[in-house]
Amino acid sequence: MERASLEVHVREERGTQLARRLRQQGIVPAVVYKGGKDNLSLKLSEKEFLKTIGTKAGTNVIITLKIDGAKTKKDKTVIIKEIQKDPLKGRILHIDFNEISLTETLKVQVKVEPKGEPIGVKEGGTLERIMREVDVECLPTEIPAKLEIDVSALKINDSVYVKDIAAPKGVKILQDPSLIVMSIKPPFVEKVAEPVPGEAAAEEPELIRKKKEAEEGAEEGEAKEEGKKEEGKKEAAPKKEAPKEEKK
Repeated sequence: MERASLEVHVREERGTQLARRLRQQGIVPAVVYKGGKDNLSLKLSEKEFLKTIGTKAGTNVIITLKIDGAKTKKDKTVIIKEIQKDPLKGRILHIDFNEISLTETLKVQVKVEPKGEPIGVKEGGTLERIMREVDVECLPTEIPAKLEIDVSALKINDSVYVKDIAAPKGVKILQDPSLIVMSIKPPFVEKVAEPVPGEAAAEEPELIRKKKEAEEGAEEGEAKEEGKKEEGKKEAAPKKEAPKEEKK
């Protein structure tokens, strides 16, 4: 389990306008939650947070908050509950921490990662990841960075279930053991629709009829053309003069 230390300050400011003003100065509002106890409002440098936690923000990191301005100088041990970001600019808007005890178990989500290349993928299949995280319960110091599943032996249509995940000692997986985590899907094959026998038989007479009509139309056209040619020949032929009568 990774650990980090972060300097923070007690936040007296309240309200949306004051929080916006802090963000303009590169300061992020934050809150520490501890069960049903009073929450503690804090503020911290966004730059320092990204420098210290940045690449680890998506994992379970135990953070020691060194609080400046608190009535008691006692540090707090926390994990990140939620980070709110501006969807357009990506700037951090707010951070929620959960205070924890290193001697008490807690429930967190841990990533599930495949290990190896499945036989089914080599055969043209696809590895489908249905669950990317599982809920676990353990001591803060025993939270695994991730849970790996060896998928190299999986063939097409094979699946890995929650019960197949090998959890480290002291880590209890809370998900239903019968749930599928990953599976190998067969290659996609596009099927060509086959004609229904009845429909094919019904279409044949129609095609024959259309072909016959086309042939008859062609013959009729040829006949008309021949008629026009004959008519033209008659008109072009010279007319014979009637014989003259002899005078007596």
